[in-house]
Amino acid sequence: MKDIKFWKAFQEALEEEMEKNSSVIYLGEDAGGKVGGPFALAKGLQFKFGEDRVFDTPDSESAYVGLALGLAATGFRPVVDISFMDFMLVAMDQIINTAAKIRYMAGPHNIAKLPIVIHTMAGAGKRAGAQHSASFDSWFANVPGLKMVAPSNPYDLKGILKSAILDDNPVIVMKHKFILGMTGQVPEEEYTIPIGKAFIKREGTDVTLVAISHMVNLALKAADQLEKEDGISVEVIDPLTLSPLDKETICNSIKKTGRLVTVHENWIPCGMGAEFGAIAYEDCFDFLEAPLVRLGATFNPIPYSPGMEDFSIPNVQSIMDGVRKAMRG
Repeated sequence: MKDIKFWKAFQEALEEEMEKNSSVIYLGEDAGGKVGGPFALAKGLQFKFGEDRVFDTPDSESAYVGLALGLAATGFRPVVDISFMDFMLVAMDQIINTAAKIRYMAGPHNIAKLPIVIHTMAGAGKRAGAQHSASFDSWFANVPGLKMVAPSNPYDLKGILKSAILDDNPVIVMKHKFILGMTGQVPEEEYTIPIGKAFIKREGTDVTLVAISHMVNLALKAADQLEKEDGISVEVIDPLTLSPLDKETICNSIKKTGRLVTVHENWIPCGMGAEFGAIAYEDCFDFLEAPLVRLGATFNPIPYSPGMEDFSIPNVQSIMDGVRKAMRG
């Protein structure tokens, strides 16, 4: 094992797949040259693989996502950088009406594969303001034809990104900008993590806590403190893949604990927490001992003000309060 940062895990996965397969290409704004994109995720790769495989695009998400779709339909495996998740809305027609639907509409004899990865930075906490801090995870998880993953640490990011590049379907990789510098252990040897599998990050017996992306890290901290302060044993589940969702792992945990708390950085109404709650009520209702507790961002655009931004999103203390509420219920 070796210690690497979150952003480096992304670059290693990309570089390894580009070395193995010449059809893997990378494109995005400022992706080439010394910069390697707004977050330097492709830094130096153009010098290694050339301008035909790593190249800059115009400042037009709809244009270069459309370009990538054409490349994917003709045998390439493009990895597309949309720097902020907010900017994915500029390319919604290409993503929702084309990427997600074209294989279904064309039939297997016309477009047998559409391997495209769209990766983006989401989340608040970096004082980036209302137009650069979104977490639209539930929006894209709601669309058939798209796969959606949201890793919370370097190990998961590297393994799931490699699987996304190898997948023959469109995959959205949502990364959280707050943990770009997070360090974690990653194996020296090559590995992948399957798309569609949830993981138990911490065993527990009293409450099931399902968290998404960076909230997994906060949930783990909250769980440790709750055990020390209150003696509450919290089981933390990381779905990792939001679509297709691993319902079985979540439901099995609820059957064990009898309680469910969900936490994500998207707004609570129509967020993924509602879907996790539906799983509990539809598939394992008889095991519930308390009502569902949902945690998420307050229902407002993410503020630029540090104090207001911190107030708007879940934190360790609010997660602990949510778990305590579930225990009282």
